[in-house]
Amino acid sequence: MIEELQKAGLWKRISAALFDVILLGIVIVGVAYLLSLVTGYDGYSQTVSASYEKYETTYNVTFEMTQEEFDALDPEDRLRYDEAYQALCSDEEAMFAYNMLVNLTLLISSISILAGYLATEFAVPLLLGNGQTLGKKIFGLALMRTDRICVSAPLLFIRTILGKYTIETMVPVLIIIMIFFNMAGAMAVLSLGGILLLEIILMIATQTDSLIHDLLAKTVVVDYASQRIFSSEEELLEYKKKLHAEYVARQEY
Repeated sequence: MIEELQKAGLWKRISAALFDVILLGIVIVGVAYLLSLVTGYDGYSQTVSASYEKYETTYNVTFEMTQEEFDALDPEDRLRYDEAYQALCSDEEAMFAYNMLVNLTLLISSISILAGYLATEFAVPLLLGNGQTLGKKIFGLALMRTDRICVSAPLLFIRTILGKYTIETMVPVLIIIMIFFNMAGAMAVLSLGGILLLEIILMIATQTDSLIHDLLAKTVVVDYASQRIFSSEEELLEYKKKLHAEYVARQEY
């Protein structure tokens, strides 16, 4: 029988994840900064801010308010708000800058986060081997398939891009951006909570303490020092044959 699965300790996993998140954040911020310079993001942001300030001052209103605050306005204040909003929407330069700001926010966020994951969660593990990020390397962890075979590049790509980038990161980021630009309400907040709750349930319910990205790729994080990781299915099969032969030999006595 093959040795018991040596799952990574919770605190080691958390420590390694925090270290990797810091590195991921550094890459994301760096790429986002370069993209913002190239696309002129700050210029559009300044135009939008100036337009908001202009119409807020002219009509003596505040655009940044909750639905509850808007509902509490008296008829005169609500009329003035509507006039200010219509004037803002009629300002072609302001609307163009706003649309560019929204689109560039989505574009820069998507590309910079993708670059961060490709660098820290895909390229580095391919270089270090055994699916090890720098965080896993430092804290003595490794990544393997649930059948104890070392993780391949395609599975690592699925785990990183489909699991971590698309489902666990970009879906929440898109929801947050929609909330920031007042394009979504309470349901968006509930959706964020639902994703977090799902991750917690999976961590508790699965035998391998897996999150979405590990379930998609059928991988598990293990203690590198004590876990035997096989390089191929053939090596695993040979090991099983060896164990069986040793077991048969013991029975003869």
